[in-house]
Amino acid sequence: MRLDLTPYRRSTIGFDRLFDLLETNARASAPENYPPFNLERVADDRYRITLAVAGFTRDEIEITAQQNLLLVSGKKDERANANFLHVGIANRSFERRFELADFVFVEDARLNDGLLVIDLVREVPEAMKPKSIAIRTGAPFAAVDAPAADEAQAA
Repeated sequence: MRLDLTPYRRSTIGFDRLFDLLETNARASAPENYPPFNLERVADDRYRITLAVAGFTRDEIEITAQQNLLLVSGKKDERANANFLHVGIANRSFERRFELADFVFVEDARLNDGLLVIDLVREVPEAMKPKSIAIRTGAPFAAVDAPAADEAQAA
């Protein structure tokens, strides 16, 4: 599948990362289906990822959070056990990557009954939140400062 976002890149500013993600995902090969997982929106700024990791212990799972990326990997000891007559429970190592939006952080991670639950929260800094701007009356600053600047240059 070919995805060409060039027309949108020309008419938008600041969406480069989003377009790169879309193009990368379109080029990627068939997605890995192991381990299965759920993505859930718990509240406006809270999310939950639940992975089915039956057979893995806490020591065999590693969660790494980087800027805009959450990496969950499981490393299983690959020793073969000759006593098994049938192996139907997936027991292989895995690596799952989740792209995170800006200001989304891991709040908690729990392993219980074969389910790894990772809670995420979006915490937008105060400086980045929308704020109301008071509207004043009078001349713009440029018009007020212009005569003072001319007098300074004349001196």
